[in-house]
Amino acid sequence: MAVTVSLVALFGLVLFFLLRSKSLGYGAAFTAAGFGFFLASTGAAEPINELARAVIEAIPEL
Repeated sequence: MAVTVSLVALFGLVLFFLLRSKSLGYGAAFTAAGFGFFLASTGAAEPINELARAVIEAIPEL
């Protein structure tokens, strides 16, 4: 749960700065957010969460 909230905050900040620097348009940001929202309700959500968890657990061992 804590990792998920942190990743949401991280991706939210990335989207914010991309919008601010005009590297990403509002339509593309809306599409990316919508894609993430709908992807979370599919069967792909669990493998994505496991991959993110594995990467996060591997970082301190580098």
